[in-house]
Amino acid sequence: MEGNIGVQRQPKSKWKKYSLWSITIILVLVAAAFFIMYGFLSRSLPKTDGEIRIGSISKEVMVNRDGSGVPHILAANERDLFIAQGYVQAQDRLFQMDLSRRQASGRLSEVIGEATVENDKYFRTLGLRRAAEASYEAYSSDAKQILGWFAEGINLYIKEVKENGKIPVEFSILGYEPEEWSPVDSLTIGKYMAYDLGGHWESQAFRYYLLQHFPEDKAYELFPTYPDEAPYIIGKHNLNIEENFASVITPPEFNGSNNWVAAGSKTASGKPILADDPHLSLSTPSIWYQMHLESPEMNVSGVIFAGIPGIILGHNEDIAWGVTNTGPDVQDLYIEKRNPANENEFLFDEKWEKAEEIEEPIKVKGKEPISYKITITRHGPVISEFAGDSGKDTVLSLQWTALQPSKELEAILKMNKSSDWNQFEQALELFHTPAQNFVFASSDGTIAYKANGKIPIRKKGDGLLPVPGWSDEYGWKGYIPYDQLPKTVNPEEGYISTANNKVIDNSYPYHISHDWAQPYRQMGIQEFLKSKDDLTAEDMMSLQMDQKNLQAKEFIPLFLSGMKEPSTALEKEALSILSKWDYIDSKDEAAPLIFNLWMKSISDVLFEDQISPEMRKLFKGQKQAVDELLRYAANGRESIWIEEKGGLQEVLSQSLSTAVKEAEDLQGSSPTKWKWGNYHQVAFSHPLSSVKPLNYLFNREGRVPVGGSSVTVQAAANKDDGTVNHGGSWRFVIDTQNMNTAYHLVGPGQSGHPLSQWYHDQMKDWTDGNYHKTGLTEVKTRHTLLLKP
Repeated sequence: MEGNIGVQRQPKSKWKKYSLWSITIILVLVAAAFFIMYGFLSRSLPKTDGEIRIGSISKEVMVNRDGSGVPHILAANERDLFIAQGYVQAQDRLFQMDLSRRQASGRLSEVIGEATVENDKYFRTLGLRRAAEASYEAYSSDAKQILGWFAEGINLYIKEVKENGKIPVEFSILGYEPEEWSPVDSLTIGKYMAYDLGGHWESQAFRYYLLQHFPEDKAYELFPTYPDEAPYIIGKHNLNIEENFASVITPPEFNGSNNWVAAGSKTASGKPILADDPHLSLSTPSIWYQMHLESPEMNVSGVIFAGIPGIILGHNEDIAWGVTNTGPDVQDLYIEKRNPANENEFLFDEKWEKAEEIEEPIKVKGKEPISYKITITRHGPVISEFAGDSGKDTVLSLQWTALQPSKELEAILKMNKSSDWNQFEQALELFHTPAQNFVFASSDGTIAYKANGKIPIRKKGDGLLPVPGWSDEYGWKGYIPYDQLPKTVNPEEGYISTANNKVIDNSYPYHISHDWAQPYRQMGIQEFLKSKDDLTAEDMMSLQMDQKNLQAKEFIPLFLSGMKEPSTALEKEALSILSKWDYIDSKDEAAPLIFNLWMKSISDVLFEDQISPEMRKLFKGQKQAVDELLRYAANGRESIWIEEKGGLQEVLSQSLSTAVKEAEDLQGSSPTKWKWGNYHQVAFSHPLSSVKPLNYLFNREGRVPVGGSSVTVQAAANKDDGTVNHGGSWRFVIDTQNMNTAYHLVGPGQSGHPLSQWYHDQMKDWTDGNYHKTGLTEVKTRHTLLLKP
């Protein structure tokens, strides 16, 4: 028996031996692969210490990086300064810059493949690059020179990494090398930002769809205002909005911002304090790049979009400024009648007028080029055909201020050198698109605001709906005169704040927009600014991180009083939690999860079975519309959308049931253990992280719980899966008593290189509100790079 047992043990010990060897070999191979990959990645880390000899510059340039990786560039002249700015931006963000120009130019498919063909078609149709090319011709020789210097710096870095085999890893993964940079590339990225901040053509298309598919009174309930001239659109035109725009790429709905400025009479220092936090997509790398530029001609600090020279938001030694999106109606859709006998002719003033045709073949990685034709009428590009045939006799064209030549870079350069409000306002006259709410503060005590940009004046119509393109009856007759744009300087209240809210009351003689953000952020900001007369920079940072949900404060009492008896114990417990809530969207509480899922569910109950997902993507004012419908019903006014679902009680009951079930599926059956932050998490995703296992390289920090929501001052809008992908992409506060020091947050960090110490170093800071100081003259240098001729 013992012998038999001994015989049986021998294979088992051999198995163990072989297993140990196999595991050891695997571990060795994994370790080897890791070190090979690490070595490969390390090669492309940019040099931030020592000396580099680069061509073109005339004198030594010093690049000091502080503890947050912010480059402070000191140059002896402007030429060297902008060459160095281009070089340093490329060190940290070359792949992002290249992807940005490709996205805006409609050239992603060349390096990605078929997956981005529709994206490329859309941006070719819009023509952002064509607009950038036309804009370049309008620039002054001085601005063209700066654009050229900046491009030269980028190209010096591209040449260097190609020669040394140190191209960023993203290029190697996708199998291509970056092309030379041109001045038009920078302007194209600028035009993309005008696109990203929108202009409401999608809302016009959606309202047209409503009138096509629903009775007028039901459709008008979802309009921001009742259209005075509605009958002009209620005709039968061969337009399938749903089919034509099913694959359209739309900017995020919540692209907006907060900014405010308090006068010295409201601050502890006796000088103005300014705060700004633009709300854009949250990604890796950040959309913003923070820099400090100094030469004998200028000394300015702040942020810029990677790929563009200068500083677009920030401060110099005398002034500070910030922006939010004005959100004006600067886009119009025109219904164009096509000649049945000639598809390239369209009716205008009873004559067939020839449109411009542009052939733009689209190169596709690994495939033959795709033929693509763009048609441009007198109003603009035909956008209803990029995804297919929109109809033989009728199409939609787009007129948009951003498709015209404009000189925003000239404005930026003048802003950077301005020393008071008068000079700054003169610079703003050149900033046409996107229209922005500029707030301003100066060390001389001035605070000011201007809704700035080109906003069209329509001959007829009000920007609510597409209009006939076959006569000049609905054309534009110019723009709001610059000296009549909304403005205030040193108001009696002692503060100015904007949060994409309505700019001015109805006494203003010009139309600006129908689409405004929900009012809750602005309400919270003004409530705080009114409450104190000894404001500090720390107060402003705290306000930027405010998580109070004033939408919940408005609606929870209405919901609780309007609810019928809940049908389950879980629902009853959820309502009990909401009844005790302090309305703070804390990541550690259950109530924010319940409320936000409930609001989402209310929209689904009202619209899901009647409006397709493709059309809801164009429904940009959906949350505002739901708020209004709920207010109507709560105040006893009938709403067709709500009554068709059985009335307010039934809508609330059904949506609560769905929300609680979703919360249970996500986090279990104990509501007291539910947490907003277990669902509401920020990832700062890299564009290549969607391809596994690259997510482990580019998104190695994973998801981080965060408070706030889309309606809190600490903006943190999320997708349906809870991923926070939109919010305060850069936060900035400065007390003008000390123009040397400002407070910043750039989530998730400065660098686009996954091995850089500044890749995700501000990710936790972003969620917790830990700002870093940046100086104009007193720089805590951690790394010094000398660029030598």
